[in-house]
Formats: sequence, C-alpha cells, structure tokens
Amino acid sequence: MSRFVELSHPLEDGDATAVYPGIGLPAARIAPILDHDASRERYGGQAEFYLGRIEIAANTCTYLDAPFHRHRERDDLASLPLSSVAELPGLVVAHDAGTGSAIELADVDPSAFGGRAVLVRSGWDARWGTDGYWTEGPFLTSHAVDRLVDGGARLVGADFANVDDLQDLSRPAHTRLLGAGIPIVENLRGLGPLPAEGFTFSAVPLAIRRGASVPVRAYAAIPGEGT
Repeated sequence: MSRFVELSHPLEDGDATAVYPGIGLPAARIAPILDHDASRERYGGQAEFYLGRIEIAANTCTYLDAPFHRHRERDDLASLPLSSVAELPGLVVAHDAGTGSAIELADVDPSAFGGRAVLVRSGWDARWGTDGYWTEGPFLTSHAVDRLVDGGARLVGADFANVDDLQDLSRPAHTRLLGAGIPIVENLRGLGPLPAEGFTFSAVPLAIRRGASVPVRAYAAIPGEGT
C-alpha cells in the first residue's frame, strides 16, 4: 500500500486567481448542461445524473506543459509517453525562495536528477489565491536548467508560477527544458510533507492532439505508508 499526497490546487468556477493576470486568460467556467434535478424526467424519475460543461484556459491552476507548448515540432499532449508523466521516481529539491528569487540548484549533484521527476519546493505556494502569487516569484536560472537537462531529469515541477524569470521574454527555462523533451508542471502545492526521495510522482494529462498545456491532478505516492 502507498500513501497518496495531493499536489494540485483545486479549481472552482469563476476563480480568477487560478490564471495568470494581465494577459487576458479567462477564469474557468464550470456549469451544468443538465443538473440532477433537470435530468430526472429523462429517466422516468428513477435516476438522476449531472452532465457538466468545463470551459477553461489550458494554462490554469496546476498544469503541465508539453514540449509543443514552446516547440511546434515537438510532442503534444497526446504524444507524450506515459513514462514521462506517470509513476516517476521523485526528488524534492528545497529552496527557501523570496520575491524574485533566482534558484540555482548549485548544491545538488546533477547525477541525482537522472530519470526523475525533480520537484522544486520553494514555499511560494503559500501565496496561492493572492495577487502576490503571480508577481516577482522564484524562477530557475539558466545554470539550474543546464544542470537539470545535463543530469537527465525526466520531468520538472515547481510550487511557483513560472520556471522562467518573467522579465526575460526569451523564456530560456521553457525553451531548454521542453526542447530536451522534459515536461514542466507549474503551480504545484504541498511539497513540504514529501520526503526528499523514496516516492513516485504522477501528473498525467489528457491525450489532446495539438494540445500544449492542460490542468492536471498531480500527486505523489509514498510506498509502504498506506493504511
């Protein structure tokens, strides 16, 4: 048995705090096409069902970027191998981040990244739901990205809004990681309770042709701790 640890923010109808502000991304709309009460007549009063509609910007809440997000010729969401997003051995790299903090990962041996989902824990997720979450957050430096790629990371996740410095419009972290075929999961939460290693990480997206990004239910599984 394993203990499962939730690593995604929940999403609610109309939650404008779950999308990056200032660039026109709409808040999610979650509504019924047919609710329980309205459906009963269809089933002769013997059953009821909720049939829902979800209208959502792909980069909302906790989401995964496929290489196609940055590189038009690379894997889209439907082409991503499951081996790159499911049941990956995980590694938490802790970094106490302040406003505009550049994360170097200089104190981690790159050989530890090989074949793993490397999750960068900064504590920035405590700001989720506030305007301050999206402004001047932590980011990965080019040096950190080189170490992740050269060390063979399989996936990179972060508990902050963007692996890139928002002031750098060339977006070097996205460019290098996705160019190397490494999916990115942003806006994770709750990395604090995880051990540094000894768990698996999963963030499986919908198989969408020409899909670049999509919200995911990210979680960790810690073997031997289930009840």
